[in-house]
Amino acid sequence: MAPGAAGAARLALLALLWTLLPGPGGAGTSIHPSEAIIPRGGSLRVNCSISCDQKAILSLEAESAKKVVDRRNNWKVFELSDVQEDHMLLCISMCHSEVTMASMDLTVYWFPEHVELAPLPLWQPVGEELNLSCLVSGGAPRAHLSVVLLRGEEELGRQPVGKGEPAEVMFTVQPRREDHGTNFSCRWELDLRSQGLELFQNTSAPRKLQTYVLPSTDPHLEVPRIVEVGSRWPVKCTLDGLFPASDAKVYLVLGDQKLESNITYDGDSVLAKAWMEENEEGTHSLKCSVSLGENSRRTQENVTVYSFPLPTLTLSPPEVSEWTTVTVECVTRDGAVVKLNGTSAVPPGPRAQLKLNASASDHRSNFSCSAALEIAGQVVHKHQTRELHVLYGPRLDQRDCPGNWTWQEGSEQTLKCEAQGNPIPKLNCSRKGDGASLPIGDLRPVRREVAGTYLCRATSARGRVTREVVLNVLHGQNILDIVIPVVAVTLILGALGTAGYVYNYQRKIQKYELQKARKAQEEAALKLNAQSTPP
Repeated sequence: MAPGAAGAARLALLALLWTLLPGPGGAGTSIHPSEAIIPRGGSLRVNCSISCDQKAILSLEAESAKKVVDRRNNWKVFELSDVQEDHMLLCISMCHSEVTMASMDLTVYWFPEHVELAPLPLWQPVGEELNLSCLVSGGAPRAHLSVVLLRGEEELGRQPVGKGEPAEVMFTVQPRREDHGTNFSCRWELDLRSQGLELFQNTSAPRKLQTYVLPSTDPHLEVPRIVEVGSRWPVKCTLDGLFPASDAKVYLVLGDQKLESNITYDGDSVLAKAWMEENEEGTHSLKCSVSLGENSRRTQENVTVYSFPLPTLTLSPPEVSEWTTVTVECVTRDGAVVKLNGTSAVPPGPRAQLKLNASASDHRSNFSCSAALEIAGQVVHKHQTRELHVLYGPRLDQRDCPGNWTWQEGSEQTLKCEAQGNPIPKLNCSRKGDGASLPIGDLRPVRREVAGTYLCRATSARGRVTREVVLNVLHGQNILDIVIPVVAVTLILGALGTAGYVYNYQRKIQKYELQKARKAQEEAALKLNAQSTPP
């Protein structure tokens, strides 16, 4: 048996014996102090005495090392050193062959060797209960030892430290959004103020708590349902109600290929943008995953990648002479239907055709073909356009080259004369007699010297056509020659109008007078008839 254990057993036996002794039960023996508390490893002096009229036998039973430092006939002073544990001291006295005892409780205090807040979860959902564990190694007396849970400097809870090495003290908290990034720690407190000492304490290293909110809704994924092979399409993925949104991770994956995303944060929302490109036909899955903390939300959409080339539109031939038959044909892939402008109602199919007897008015006409293909419930359209070129000879008509021009001398005018034809003809206008050129297309003041009759010739590889153009210039006497007859005619017409009015007015008066005389005659005749008739 170890020496310490043997001493403790012996001391316990003596204590039992002390309780069984008859008589006053140690009333004559005393020990001072009656109780004490010292730090572990410390020392203490104990006075053991007895009221006896002769020399008494005194001894002190203790588990710690001791020695006598002073004595008299009926008392001794013992010094205990390197006290490690709590124990009871017994002072045993013998006087007149009578044995008496007295006891005292010695309490040893010491500080915890280590206090630690157990590791926190990497992420903690807001509102979910979190169990925090404070681990305390050592420390006594445990009846005066407690643990405090701290959030920053705020005290959240306090509990006594129980048995066990290390002792584990549990706390339950409900983290909030504002607790994100907050330090939590444990503090032990050894309160010996009731023993005449002070409050001792020490705090563990802090641990930072990360809280988060991940909504139960899935991300919103914006993606086209169908895309064409080789084309690039924008993709967007958003999720609201995140906290802290800046710590959220967003992944966009097409099939098994991760897309390079541009991620932006706005308050409690996150937005990821990417470009999608796929060169293989078929149905592919696009996934958007938003992760925060230890959880994630995911959305998946199917994207159909298709190949639909432009329809083939041919003009046979694409350039023809006037009044030549042209065949227009449009062809698309199987499964699609085409519509060719200018064709009558025909059963839908991948091919359409029309024939045209080309005229000059068809030159530079556009023929369009529209192809439609249904893909995943959506109809895709492709268009193709071709231009027809018709070769025809030169033309000079009234619309493009008027035959008569009359202008005032000095006014600024532009003479327009254009020849039509394919190929474009060359135009030359020269005045009859002297061959002077007609100033076509320039804005310039009109001079009387340009007046005359011009012959315009339009020439191309497909023929030649001529047209006379008369240019009149009004100046000086020309104006009087025109104005005087016009004024004379106006005066004559005015005089004739006045005479006609007077004549009609007189006729109306004569007619009225005749009607009035005739009516008077009729009334007089009626009176005569009435007078000649007997009563």
